[in-house]
Amino acid sequence: MGKLLFFVVFLLSIHFGSAQENDAVGKQAAVDTTQVAEGESTQINIVYGANFTKDEEQFPGAFIFSKDDRQVQFEHQGADLWCDIAIHYQKENRLRAIGNVRMQQGDSVELTSGKIDYDGETKLAKSYEEVVFVNNTMTLRTDTLYFDREKQESYYQDFGTVVDSTNTLTSEIGRYFMELKKAQFLDSVHIQNPEFTLDSEQLDYYTTSKNAYMYGPSTITGETYKMYCERGFYDTNVESGYGIKNTRIDYNNRIIEGDSVYFEKATEFASATNNITVTDTINKGVIRAHYAEVYKARDSVFATKRAVSISLVQQDSLYVHGDTLMVTGKPENRILRAFRNAKFYKTDLSGKCDSIHSTQKTGVIQLIKNPVIWNGENQMTGDSIHIISDLKTEKLDSLKVLDNAFVISQDTIGKVGFNQAKGKDLFGKFIDNELKIIDLVKNTEVIYYMYDEDDILTGIDKTICSAIRITMANNDVEDLTFFTDPDGDIFPEKDLPVESRKLRGFIWRGDERILTKYDIFDEDDNHIEMVVIKGVNSPIDTDAEVEQRDLNQGDPINKIPSPDAKDPSNDQATKPRLRPKVEKVKTN
Repeated sequence: MGKLLFFVVFLLSIHFGSAQENDAVGKQAAVDTTQVAEGESTQINIVYGANFTKDEEQFPGAFIFSKDDRQVQFEHQGADLWCDIAIHYQKENRLRAIGNVRMQQGDSVELTSGKIDYDGETKLAKSYEEVVFVNNTMTLRTDTLYFDREKQESYYQDFGTVVDSTNTLTSEIGRYFMELKKAQFLDSVHIQNPEFTLDSEQLDYYTTSKNAYMYGPSTITGETYKMYCERGFYDTNVESGYGIKNTRIDYNNRIIEGDSVYFEKATEFASATNNITVTDTINKGVIRAHYAEVYKARDSVFATKRAVSISLVQQDSLYVHGDTLMVTGKPENRILRAFRNAKFYKTDLSGKCDSIHSTQKTGVIQLIKNPVIWNGENQMTGDSIHIISDLKTEKLDSLKVLDNAFVISQDTIGKVGFNQAKGKDLFGKFIDNELKIIDLVKNTEVIYYMYDEDDILTGIDKTICSAIRITMANNDVEDLTFFTDPDGDIFPEKDLPVESRKLRGFIWRGDERILTKYDIFDEDDNHIEMVVIKGVNSPIDTDAEVEQRDLNQGDPINKIPSPDAKDPSNDQATKPRLRPKVEKVKTN
């Protein structure tokens, strides 16, 4: 009977002692709640303790709570936490939650995991084991997540996945800023979208605007395009963006490279600024300039600012320049137009005129308005000049100078005058890309300086006839043949007055001759006003500016900027979906 009475008293003492301790904890929680309301305490508060115990050996100084028919619940400064088991270190103001853990902050943030370690002093939560963090429409999944409630940031360091209404993003390292609704990703960043994929080494992403800012080597691959850059912007909603460092876009059958390259999928448009190269991957042609636009649907390119088209003619590059270049048409029927101050150059043939029109389908290059060409030392002019290529061999085939054809070359031996031939039209024939035969027809005239084998001037031939054939060798006159009633004579130099040594219409344009590929550019081309591409060495994150402005206009509590927010006064970024902002500077 005594033993039984002792056992009952022992059980009651345990129960009473536990009840007292639980009640003490509950009273402390009530006190803490009052203090928090008054802004005097940061203590973690017990909302529902359920089953209570202690284990001083394993958890010294901790209160241990476990669920019954309800989960254990705690509250701390606007956040609630539920779990199956809680180990509460009241003095240190920290908590370990275990089993089916859920943390709720307001209506917009929910965090679930297997375990959470929470520090009430720093408001830092470390979650691990199948962590799921939800903020509005954004869901983040990882194995270990740090949630800093003081800064309203969460971050992981060992792979995570972010999913929103549009994209799925993965990376090794990530940080999410809740006030800005912005995520920063580092190392092996990948965006998966039904329409495209994006891979980057460093990327900032906004879950509201769906804008991505790339700060390292990045590749975007869409159905009809591929873009690479090392610094740039991409609007994932409409698939448009730009790169401002080492940028390249593979766009249909063209590759676009430049200091700054912009494109829109919807309009099938791309533009580039500064040090541009547009490569035709089918016809192997290249356009270089400092500004260019590509219209994919129209299969066209517009280029200006030191613009030049480069194509290969039988192992010899043909350079075509104009103030403006336009390339239009499908690959088999490309048309190149060079407007205003047009020039071209290849090793043994060059020329200039007001405009050039070149057609891939016919192989005809037309020089329009005041044209002149030079073949070796020979200057040729006329009202219109056509250079024709053989479509099969892609070699130069023939030459036409129509109306007022005139050929002039300086006397290279005696340096005393000019060899000249003129007629209504001129027809030339190329053999292995070298001009070999020149036929002048209708009302032809010749003035030619003749020398013996010792290079002594023997006379000046001045002849009129119906047609003349000039046979060329090494771009110099080898033979002259006169057809149909030639009328003329060879005059001793002393017998032919200087004023009679030039045919009517003679104009020597030797000072305009294009001797190298660099001569196609004028002084203005070499001193164009280049634009400064903003954002290369400064932030390009324009969303940060917009978000911060919205915060500053709202609740004063939210006016404290995120540590990562950019100072708008220093932001020199390129605006989304617009070409970069520019300022002009003089460069050589």
